[in-house]
Amino acid sequence: MATDRGAGAVDAHAPVEALIRHRLSVALGGWRGSVETAVPTVAFVLIWVWQHRVGPAVAAAAVLTVVLAAVRVAQRQSLQFVFSALVATALAAFFALRTGRAQDAFLPGILGSVAFGLGSLLSVVVRWPVVGFLVGAGDPRASEDPFGWRRDAGLVRVCQRLTMVLVGLYAVRVAVMLPLYLAGRVGWLGVAKIGLGWPAYVLAVAVMGWLLVRGHTPHAEPDDGELTPPGAAPAHPD
Repeated sequence: MATDRGAGAVDAHAPVEALIRHRLSVALGGWRGSVETAVPTVAFVLIWVWQHRVGPAVAAAAVLTVVLAAVRVAQRQSLQFVFSALVATALAAFFALRTGRAQDAFLPGILGSVAFGLGSLLSVVVRWPVVGFLVGAGDPRASEDPFGWRRDAGLVRVCQRLTMVLVGLYAVRVAVMLPLYLAGRVGWLGVAKIGLGWPAYVLAVAVMGWLLVRGHTPHAEPDDGELTPPGAAPAHPD
């Protein structure tokens, strides 16, 4: 029976939801990658709300980022998720220092939520859901066939539903934070940034998990007649 290769392999004939759970875990770096992406940003917001000074907030985030990076280097592991946090923090600091307005530290996040929300919605409309790319990235054969996941109509349908969860998350972030930004309510922006960051992301993942646990979507037959789902090893004749 064909399986996904590597740690935590799953039965290729299992429901689409089981395959997606496995692929998303690989692509997102598991719990550790999620924490590394969130921690420096949370530190930046907390220190800024406390002292109302961008410098110490940037310093706190930078120190945490360096520590996380050092641990990764010592373990000879990827710096992908640490680098993502560094970029987000640097953008926030750049906007705030450039304009001299503290609330502008939150502007990149708001603009990013608008862009990602619209982009995610468009991806569902054109049937190239962004969650599908995450699932594809977790495929051990992704380097050979990066868009192989699109040949499974069942997988595409499930990824569309999961992508709409992300669209909802981005919409809530913009609906809450944009009025606070326009009103210059920096303290409440800090609270919203934290609450709608990591906790909201965990909630979105929980909703996705609920959808995946409840679903039992079979793999759809690809256009070329092959029954092998994306990422599974093809059967070879004896």
